[in-house]
Amino acid sequence: MKPVTKITAIVPRLPPAIDGLGDYGLSLARQLRQDFGLETEFLVGDANWSIVDTIEDFAVKTVVVRSRQGLWELLPQETESGAIVLLHYVGYGYARRGCPLWLVSGLERWRQAGSNRYLVTMFHEIYAFGAIWTSQFWTSPLQRNLAARLAKLSDVCLTSKQGYAEIISKLSQGKHSHIPALPVFSNVGEPESLPPLIKRSRSLVVFGGPGPRSRVYKRGKLALQRICYQLNITEILDIGSDLGFEIEPVNGIPITSLGVKSAAEISKILSTAMVGFFDYPTEFLAKSGIFAAYCAHKLLPVGVWYEAAAQTYSRVEQEIDDLVAGKHYWLGDRHVGNMNLDAAQIVADNAYTWYQTHQLSVHARTFAERFHLL
Repeated sequence: MKPVTKITAIVPRLPPAIDGLGDYGLSLARQLRQDFGLETEFLVGDANWSIVDTIEDFAVKTVVVRSRQGLWELLPQETESGAIVLLHYVGYGYARRGCPLWLVSGLERWRQAGSNRYLVTMFHEIYAFGAIWTSQFWTSPLQRNLAARLAKLSDVCLTSKQGYAEIISKLSQGKHSHIPALPVFSNVGEPESLPPLIKRSRSLVVFGGPGPRSRVYKRGKLALQRICYQLNITEILDIGSDLGFEIEPVNGIPITSLGVKSAAEISKILSTAMVGFFDYPTEFLAKSGIFAAYCAHKLLPVGVWYEAAAQTYSRVEQEIDDLVAGKHYWLGDRHVGNMNLDAAQIVADNAYTWYQTHQLSVHARTFAERFHLL
């Protein structure tokens, strides 16, 4: 297939909607345009998204009717240079129960209708599972089936976790033996020049969606108190939409609620703060945009211990996605000993170094290679 100059990217939603996949897709499109002159046309899978024709000079189409035919009519048809579709896949992004039959069947029809068509799938998630009383338990087999169909259908698969790559390889029944695993990049910028912690304000930032931030103030309160005491934090900044409850002071430090901010504003705040606090399953940090933002801005990332990670992190030398607790982030309610400024700088530096291996430009180059542009 000859090199193409345009791809069609499928995403659940785009900004101004708060959607991590939309932010990811738009940031990647910008970088592909900047570094390789590759244009992106978006297909938005949520008919309730605010319909516009363009966003930042990228063409946008919306799947008004979620059906095989509705998708088929919007997908690029065959040209001399071929057609490339990039799917950003999370089942729940395209269907309420995480089973987007319309999406997978539509792509199957498109892919099989011509030989000069190329499908690249970025698996941000694969399929869900849960206890018998949850909907995930009952829909998991179908979600798995759809993921397997996508893996077999795709010419190239990528994902954000090494563990996911192993699952996708099995689902593809040997079609994909080498699947790049790229932890997500920061959706709020990657500053080139960052001051050391000693030159920053004694600020701690809690950033993200309502769910993760609510857990910080409820489940992670002990860890939050400890790190504030150990690093003499004097200011706590909360960034994100309203939580629906009053946040109590921590160690007598009032919480300043900044609300929703632009990416540039968030980046400026993170660049001058000392600590970035998160409550997220540590075995899934590679797919956390919050954690990526903290690492990209060279803060000290501090989280809380998760029961599911107990066996993994009972031995500190074990790694998941090249991340080690105590080396790349601090567990505020588990690690013994006092966290001081020197130790905080070492962890912050390690987190920043880890991030450089999969920063946005690395993502763009990896995708460009898979598009046969390099």
